[in-house]
Amino acid sequence: MSEINRREALGLGVAALAGSLVSASAFAGAQLPDNVSKGDYESALKAWRSIVGEEWVFADTATLQPYMKKFIPDPFNRCVPMGAVAPQSLEEVQAIVKVAGKYGIPLWPVSTGKNMGYGQASPATPGQVILDLKRMNRILEVNVELGTALLEPGVTYQQLKDYLVENDIPLWIDVPTVGPIASPVGNTLDRGVGYTPYGEHFMFQCGMEVVLADGDVLRTGMGSLPNQKTWTAFKWGYGPYLDGMFTQSNFGIVTKMGLWLMPKPPVYKPFVVQFPKVSDIDRMIEALRPLRVSSLIPNCVLMMGAAYQLAMFKRRDEIYDGPGDIPDEHLERVAAENGLGAWNSYFALYGTQDSVAAIEQVVRPVLTAAGGNVYSEEEMHDNPWFHHHQQLMQGGLNLDEVGLTRWRGNGGGLAWFAPVGPVTGDDAREQAALATAILSKYGLDYTAAWAIGWRDLHHICALLYDRSDEQMHRRADECYRELVNEFGKRGWGVYRVGTAHMELAAQQFGEKNREVNQTLKRALDPKGIIAPGKSGIYN
Repeated sequence: MSEINRREALGLGVAALAGSLVSASAFAGAQLPDNVSKGDYESALKAWRSIVGEEWVFADTATLQPYMKKFIPDPFNRCVPMGAVAPQSLEEVQAIVKVAGKYGIPLWPVSTGKNMGYGQASPATPGQVILDLKRMNRILEVNVELGTALLEPGVTYQQLKDYLVENDIPLWIDVPTVGPIASPVGNTLDRGVGYTPYGEHFMFQCGMEVVLADGDVLRTGMGSLPNQKTWTAFKWGYGPYLDGMFTQSNFGIVTKMGLWLMPKPPVYKPFVVQFPKVSDIDRMIEALRPLRVSSLIPNCVLMMGAAYQLAMFKRRDEIYDGPGDIPDEHLERVAAENGLGAWNSYFALYGTQDSVAAIEQVVRPVLTAAGGNVYSEEEMHDNPWFHHHQQLMQGGLNLDEVGLTRWRGNGGGLAWFAPVGPVTGDDAREQAALATAILSKYGLDYTAAWAIGWRDLHHICALLYDRSDEQMHRRADECYRELVNEFGKRGWGVYRVGTAHMELAAQQFGEKNREVNQTLKRALDPKGIIAPGKSGIYN
């Protein structure tokens, strides 16, 4: 058995037994890490309580409940935290890390733990203590002239938006799906995407403060200079660029981050272009690609399938109560009845009145010639799906997509499967056919969207299932694994993955990639204290 497969098998086997090995009251059903005794753990808890206070250390079943909730498939109950601790300052994080190092107890850092379809606060492997940074929620600086911000990880998008509005600052944020409760720092570290021209979140990040595994502090870029002036203004600093190392990794704990914010444009005009047939997917993408690559359309283009859109506000049995998959013709008809196309592409123009009008005259004919129907705000009236995206594309906030979790019932099952390919109609058509076939095999629907970043095409499949149905829960897990494997074989790797499947995703990228990551891990965190298993990285 290879080392990769050994890790995977060990994790699954150990997790299936978790709960019978230790006291539920002390460890909430989770397993102690290797080489950590019950006495060591109790000593660590005592030390952490002295650092943050009794009320901010969680180590029993009742107080750990908020950290247990997850939507992703985890049928072996693998992703279960052993405890949680919530610091309020950089100094408390440093002290907590030193205690963890002393006793060999791994920490799983989260900002707010609200990455809905990727695992929320759950760790990738058993035996970890959540390092919950939600109390570190200060907006440290907003520079209005430069359009920069410096934030702690517990700041939410809603908090930042409110700050800008309350202080009449003409800057926009860029938000992910569940922005009100999510963290700009956490989403950026996972390389999430949004909806405005600043939608590639890591591209608009600038400067980090990082606590390393020994408790020391690194400031990246220009931040390590005494009396620095450009920490959040100049990305690169001097020497090797380090910020990227701390995204989707377990090399350090980010406690501050700089972000660039978008100046509010004089004119904002949102559009949707609807394509009526499920089979229109390739012509839609071929039409939109040159507009996006040339930046005539400046924001991340979201192309939402009708099933995905309907699932936001409706349940499956309201749409279709027949056997098997929802037929394309039926889906197209229901979509039209609800003011939707089979595919609904949302984009916006930003600028002056003259520039927006001029670009609209270029964009509309291209999309209508491809068979799309282009509508603006005046034509869509109170269409709830248009309103949803109209808000998002100007940095607005809502929780509409939480409705996806109710598609199959109240069990709350959702996992994002997010492979990336080049922006071509052929790739989209082939990916859609493959995803549909695999999902159908496991009795699940193809509820998907696409996003054109720059020259990349994100395929965002929402695995929607009833988590309370044990058989469906297991099928969803098996389905997700087959999707990762089959797409990986064809060169379409995932750009982001939930905590239960990080090891599997890492396997797709080869041993040399893993060896380099492991070398970095051993150099920066030789005891493996920070988030073992994150992105499939171990020491």
